[in-house]
Amino acid sequence: MNFNAYLNSLTPDFTPIVDHNTLADYIAVDLSIHQSALKEVDTSSSKVFQDYLTQYLISSDKKVAYGGYLEERNLYARSTYFTSDKENSRNIHLGIDIWCPANTPVLLPLNGKIHSFKNNQNHGDYGPTIIIEHSLEAHTFYTLYGHLTLSSLDGIQTGDVLEKGSVIGYLGEASVNGDYAPHLHFQIIRDLEGNRGDYPGVCAVKDLAFYTENCPNPNLLLKLP
Repeated sequence: MNFNAYLNSLTPDFTPIVDHNTLADYIAVDLSIHQSALKEVDTSSSKVFQDYLTQYLISSDKKVAYGGYLEERNLYARSTYFTSDKENSRNIHLGIDIWCPANTPVLLPLNGKIHSFKNNQNHGDYGPTIIIEHSLEAHTFYTLYGHLTLSSLDGIQTGDVLEKGSVIGYLGEASVNGDYAPHLHFQIIRDLEGNRGDYPGVCAVKDLAFYTENCPNPNLLLKLP
C-alpha cells in the first residue's frame, strides 16, 4: 500500500478538525490567482479579507469554508517572508485551510503526541503552531496546526499523548495568527527535515515536486467533498 492509500485508510469518512461536525455546514472556497472575485478584494488587509469570507459564508448559508491544497495564491505577496528572494518566491499552499470564527476549538483527527510547538511571528507566518507526531501501523508522520491562539501553547509539553477528537487548541485572531482572517492551516508532513514547531506551508514552483511528495493532500484524512 502506498503512503497516500495508507493515509486514506486511517479515517473511514468525514473527520472534522474544527468543532463543526455537520458536513452540510462546509463549503469549498477558491482563493487562487484564478479567482476573479478576489481581484476586487484587498487581500493585504486581514479585516477586508475576513469580511469577504464572512459574506461568502452568509451568502452560501454555510458556517465553514475550506480548501487550498496546492493552490497558487496572491495572498502571500504582501509579506517579504515569502517574496524576499524573487527567484524562489513562495506562493503555492501546501495544506488545507479551514476558515471559521476565532476561538473555534481545533480537534485532533488521529491519536498522536506533541512533537513540538512554537509561536512563529513573521508577518504572514503561522503564529502559534503545534506539530503532532503520529505513529500508526508501522508508519510515522506529522500533522501541523497553524494560526492558533497564544493560549493554545500554554501548559503543553513535548511528548504529551493525545487521543483522536481531543481539543488541541483554538483559532487565533489576526493580531496573533500572522495577520490573517481566523482559520486553521492543517498540513500533513512525512519528514520534518529537523524542524520543530515550524515547517514550510507554502513553496515555490521549482520545489513543488518535493513538497507534493513530502506533504500529501490533507483531505486524504479529512474527506471533505
